[in-house]
Amino acid sequence: MITVDHVTKKFIRIKNKHEKEEIYADQDISFTANDGEIIGILGPNGAGKTTLLRMIAGILEPTEGTILFDKLNYKDNEIEIKRQIAYLSGNTKLYETLTTYELLKMCCEIYQVEPKEAEKRIQEIAKILKMESFLCNKIENLSTGQTQKVNIARCLVHHPKYYILDEATTGLDIISSQIILDFIKSEKAKGKTILYSTHYMEEAENICDRVIMINKGQVIKTGTPEKIRKDTKTTNLRDAFFALIGGTFDEE
Repeated sequence: MITVDHVTKKFIRIKNKHEKEEIYADQDISFTANDGEIIGILGPNGAGKTTLLRMIAGILEPTEGTILFDKLNYKDNEIEIKRQIAYLSGNTKLYETLTTYELLKMCCEIYQVEPKEAEKRIQEIAKILKMESFLCNKIENLSTGQTQKVNIARCLVHHPKYYILDEATTGLDIISSQIILDFIKSEKAKGKTILYSTHYMEEAENICDRVIMINKGQVIKTGTPEKIRKDTKTTNLRDAFFALIGGTFDEE
């Protein structure tokens, strides 16, 4: 279980030599993600989704608030927590001169996966994500969709308990996207805790148990997709989001 309790992230921007400006990427965000549950973090670009996930993944430190993993905090249990996390970021850069297999083997070593188990795990992931045909290809020669699959695969080699996925299907075609979504559902069935950030509202409707809608760093609605549609008197989450923000938003 992941608990986010009144989390805020503030940045200071220098407007000129004599003036500073406080910018809140996220403000007073609270929610709980239970074991065996997929929580959708939804909102437009610039809404604060990525900053929130980076705080949960331990990359950024909240200005205020606490984040707990099964009641453990980062301050006293950082290594233990991070060994259980799969964090996927849309802007992660991979070592292009390595082959897919070499990169995954390196990730296994980082997470101290036993050699025999590492080999088994790599082959297992390659089969699940349909990567067998380019396991021996250098990453620099892969397509955008293939590279995204490798990016996802490197998060999975250590059997994580907590999934923090930021735009997991970006760059994938409809078939590859469905493979990833089916995999996420299978991990949910194993009792994993999954945070899934996306601006594809249709994806969220298909896989998320509950949804947290964010706009301009603030939570504007939470609930099951069904409840949100009912409360906003709409037929889909996209229309529900626009109903909640009054029909338009300004991207910064």
